[in-house]
Amino acid sequence: MPKRFFKLADDVNVPHRWHLAMPRDRQSLKVDDGQFMRGEPVHIRDRLRIPIEIAGNPLDFTEAGISIPVVHVRVASMFAELAPDDVQLMPVDVDGHPDQYLILVATRLIRCIDEKASRIELWTHEDGVPEKVGQYFSVRDMRIEKAKVQSAKVFRCEGWMGPLIVSGEIKDALDRIGATGTRFEEV
Repeated sequence: MPKRFFKLADDVNVPHRWHLAMPRDRQSLKVDDGQFMRGEPVHIRDRLRIPIEIAGNPLDFTEAGISIPVVHVRVASMFAELAPDDVQLMPVDVDGHPDQYLILVATRLIRCIDEKASRIELWTHEDGVPEKVGQYFSVRDMRIEKAKVQSAKVFRCEGWMGPLIVSGEIKDALDRIGATGTRFEEV
């Protein structure tokens, strides 16, 4: 059976759900969200805290801020078991919730976007941002070249690091444990 991969995102349509704000350091300053999406380990010494932006039911998978995956310990345990070489799990304090949560960092960055099968737009000189010319401006209906992924089960795509990509095995495990807050789109 061919390998399948999915974009894993926060299901913002879950009714009465919480929404998490950007992680903050000990001084309550927002941390740089980009470091969580680079496809490499994050080096932060202090334990972070995440304020709740909108109160509601906690989820097993939530994206704090723009797209920083925050997972309940039972989801983190599953990732640690199935993809230990692909993830970094950073303990975090979610305001007002005694349960354990962790930030999930994909530590692999793979150049694998299938540019012929995806709808790609590149930055051009006319956009007025010379340092971005030739880079992805947008990637819609993203498809990946599965052969380039090799053994990875969790990763970000080089050039378009926003989406968190997981293998079908990870998706099936999340479905099996009934993880709340997940939304999948095959890539």
